[in-house]
Amino acid sequence: MAVEMNNEIENYKFKKGNLNFAVVGHVEWINFLNVDQLPKPGVISHSKNSLEYPAGGGSIIAKTLSDLTYNQIHFFTALGKDFYGEECFKILSNMGIKLHVTWRDKPTRRGFSLIDSQGERAITVIGERLAPKYKDNLEWNILKNMDGVFITASDSEIFKMARSASTLCTTPRVGLNTINKSNVILDGLIGSNLDPGEIFSFSQLSVKPKYTFKTEGEKGGIIYPGGRYKALKNKKRKIDSYGCGDSFAAGILYGFASKWNIDKSLNLAKVLGRDSSEFFGPYAKNDKD
Repeated sequence: MAVEMNNEIENYKFKKGNLNFAVVGHVEWINFLNVDQLPKPGVISHSKNSLEYPAGGGSIIAKTLSDLTYNQIHFFTALGKDFYGEECFKILSNMGIKLHVTWRDKPTRRGFSLIDSQGERAITVIGERLAPKYKDNLEWNILKNMDGVFITASDSEIFKMARSASTLCTTPRVGLNTINKSNVILDGLIGSNLDPGEIFSFSQLSVKPKYTFKTEGEKGGIIYPGGRYKALKNKKRKIDSYGCGDSFAAGILYGFASKWNIDKSLNLAKVLGRDSSEFFGPYAKNDKD
């Protein structure tokens, strides 16, 4: 059964709610570069625009949820004790996000996102992805009182704690072993069907999620149960596809936590994913194009 689009969704994202959300995950300091072409062997490409900002799945989802609710988002993460870690903390805090940070004696992960004239991007990350652990001295009990929790990086014990929340979603990139070890039922497992790092089969899961989303960019994607769905067409020119999948995932969590049905939740996710491609960098207010 194919999932159909409801045109009323165009107004949903502008109606903030009073839901409480937490994100558990990672941050990466990313240098975004507009280039005339993506790298090819032996070819020099040129950048006409650049921007450096904290990004990564955890940051994108936290900021997107912050735009959807009046309440402050709790973001549990790990940062290195270095310049980039301090900058990430300062910038994300200034966005109004409540950070719960475990500081590591390791460098904060950095990276580059190269964006071509078609809005396609290629990402290179540098260093280890720092993730919070349940043994870290953070206020984990907060997770129990949340309407929704999204996890992009953690251990299995955090999943067990987070399952007390009304809604729990994650991505396969967190690690199937971590998910399986927790033995919890997920409300949503959301990942890219185009990224080898997120492709999986249901036989690899010990507990089947209530809903599984396999996104395919402009081709839409597949929901289990449900079937294929179509993506929305861009209203503006596509500028940068960075963060589209994470914005989509935030929409699913918001819809589920709001007790919306699958169609309405998917529609919000599609709008957020599409709109994310229409500005440069990780956050709309930083559009320099």
